[in-house]
Amino acid sequence: MAETAASPLPRFLRGIGIRQVRLATGLILFAYLISHFTNHALGNISLSAMDDALVYHMLFWQSWPVLIVFYGAVLTHLGLGIWALYARRQFRWTAIELTQLVFGLSIPAFVIGHLVGVRIAAPLFGHEKDYPQVFFAYWVFRPHLKWMMYAVLLVSWVHGCIGIYFWARTKPYFRKISSLLLALAVIMPTVSLLGLYQAGRTVERASTAPEWRADNLSRDKVGTSADQAVLERIISTMLYGYFGLIGLTLAARGVRALVERRRGLVRLSYGNGKTVRIPIGLSVLEASTRFNIPHSSVCGGRARCSTCRIRVIGDCSALPEPSNRETFVLERVGAGHDPAIRLACQLRPRTDVSFFQIFPAHTSASSAATIKPALPGRERYLVSMFVDMRGSTKLAEQLLPFDTVFIINRFLTAVSQAVVECGGQPNQFVGDGQLALFGLSTNPQTACRQAIEAASRIAIHVDALNEFLGNDVPEPLRFGIGIHGGEVIIGDIGSEEHTVFTALGDSVNVAARLQDMTKALSCEVVVSGDVLKTAHVSVGDLPQIEVPIRGRVEPLIVYTVKKAGMLSDMVADFAVAAA
Repeated sequence: MAETAASPLPRFLRGIGIRQVRLATGLILFAYLISHFTNHALGNISLSAMDDALVYHMLFWQSWPVLIVFYGAVLTHLGLGIWALYARRQFRWTAIELTQLVFGLSIPAFVIGHLVGVRIAAPLFGHEKDYPQVFFAYWVFRPHLKWMMYAVLLVSWVHGCIGIYFWARTKPYFRKISSLLLALAVIMPTVSLLGLYQAGRTVERASTAPEWRADNLSRDKVGTSADQAVLERIISTMLYGYFGLIGLTLAARGVRALVERRRGLVRLSYGNGKTVRIPIGLSVLEASTRFNIPHSSVCGGRARCSTCRIRVIGDCSALPEPSNRETFVLERVGAGHDPAIRLACQLRPRTDVSFFQIFPAHTSASSAATIKPALPGRERYLVSMFVDMRGSTKLAEQLLPFDTVFIINRFLTAVSQAVVECGGQPNQFVGDGQLALFGLSTNPQTACRQAIEAASRIAIHVDALNEFLGNDVPEPLRFGIGIHGGEVIIGDIGSEEHTVFTALGDSVNVAARLQDMTKALSCEVVVSGDVLKTAHVSVGDLPQIEVPIRGRVEPLIVYTVKKAGMLSDMVADFAVAAA
């Protein structure tokens, strides 16, 4: 944790890939679109209001620093879109992915005419075109062009909204703001297009007056027929060039496919008896899609999540090195040290590979109607607490089965009550043990403090339970607690018929092993040093030891607590109530 916090910039830069650049440039273009739509919406007030606001719009977007960034974003986003078309190895899209692709590729064809007629005509011929001239051209001179204007605005807006959705849907705050985003996605274009309609009708009515035409359609504003002929030739050339670029991209895909076939095929073995052969250069996730093999991928193969992770079986030395983006994602989930863990969307094997999927595949479309949708996995820092009841086997030998179940349920209820009081969430019940999670809606420091406080309150609740049970149990109930924190994946896990919300990650496994150590160390709580450090609490005279953790190279520094109630003094200086 200290190493991660000490080098945030290099770690951030390692996580930047082509998709992140495309996202950043797309957000710049979407901001420009929102500014344009806002300006158009003023047409519901008056045409003069649109013209007045246009001054400020142009003042910002045509300032040299912003202009360079904007046109750089346009060219970069367009280039990366063409590259994405070339790089994609299969054409099995979902409806929303296909819509985004078709709309994205059609935008340049729509806007070239407007770009040449307004932006290029100004420096080339000195035309001074503002809203009156554009509305006259689109509503009076060539009325069919207004439908093209409506189309390009809607196409651009839908394309941008789909991109925003793909980016934001894995964020923890998305469910809270999704309704607001949907409302804005509907209201903004509606008000904007109504503003265009009102302003267009205004120009349409005013253009019948000779005085208006003299003021707004002079040669210095709209040019001559010869100027228009030159602009038409430029438009035709740019359109031919753009469509030619699309054609060259598709042809390059065909050439690549032939070359890859000649280089040979590699065999992918899925670990469940399924084996496929693919050309070199195809990613594992693309192979799964091509052969209709279910494979989890919440972000759609964009390397924004780790749900497509696989574990390679056998020798990993022949695998290509992970990219910076893949390394960044794997380090985020604590798997960067294991060469056998790879992202299926990024791994493009050059030799035969055997593997198995770490996460279960998503629900198929055929069963989606009858099975409740799973919550997509997302990464988050959580504190995991494992609590285990001691002596349950001996208890079962001395009591009736129903009595044993009753006592275990009362024990788990006492533990759950303490967890909830401190802001945690009881997550899994395994026999007489429980996994509790802290930090689902709080920062890491608060989560660590909540877990420490919960351990002390568990002691209080179990003592009260022992007093209540009295002589009904052979001996007082005892417990062991392990606490550790780290980045995990949280979401719905399971089969198509049954899923449960849980956390998966190295820190969860470590917490379980720390709980096991309480038996050998003769204590009630074993808490990792990372948790105490993140909580910013004084460890006092708690015994510190280094313990080996299976699957880890370095030992882990932990602190042992003889009695869980001792932790109450440690957390006395702060409040961690659930409220």
